[in-house]
Amino acid sequence: MTRFLFIASLLFIFASCKTYSDQDIEGFDKEIQAYIKKNKLDLDASPSGLYYKITREGEGRMIQYTDSVSISYKGKLLNGLIFDYTKEPLTFAVKGLIGGWKETLLSCKNGSEVLMIIPPQLGYGNHKLDDIPQNSILYFEMKVWNVK
Repeated sequence: MTRFLFIASLLFIFASCKTYSDQDIEGFDKEIQAYIKKNKLDLDASPSGLYYKITREGEGRMIQYTDSVSISYKGKLLNGLIFDYTKEPLTFAVKGLIGGWKETLLSCKNGSEVLMIIPPQLGYGNHKLDDIPQNSILYFEMKVWNVK
C-alpha cells in the first residue's frame, strides 16, 4: 500500500510543486555537491540541477516520453534513510513521473542502470510525504527492466 501511495503521489506532487528562488536552488546544489564530494561520486550535472550517472548502458532505442517503463529502484535521503525500494519491477508511464526520474529515463535505454541525485524542484518539492520531509534531496538507484 505504501508503494501505491508513493506512486500515486508522483503525479499530484509534480503538478503542484512550489517555485523555488535562485537562492533556494543554489543551496540545494551546494548540498548535493558536498554529498558528491564526501562520497567520491562521479556524476554528470544537467542544467536543471539533476545529478546522474548511467552506470550500465542499456540496449535499443532511447526511452521516450510516451513510453511505459518497468523499473526497480531504491530511494533514500542524503542522510542514508531508505524511504522506498522495490524487489520486483514496477511499471510506470514516463510522462507521469517526477521531473528527475523523467529527465533521467529519457537518457536511458532498456536495461540501463542509473544513479541519480534529485533536488526538490525535480522531486517532491515542498510536499511532506510519510517518509520524505519537505524540500528533500533524493538519491535513487534504478534499473530499467522493460520499455513499452
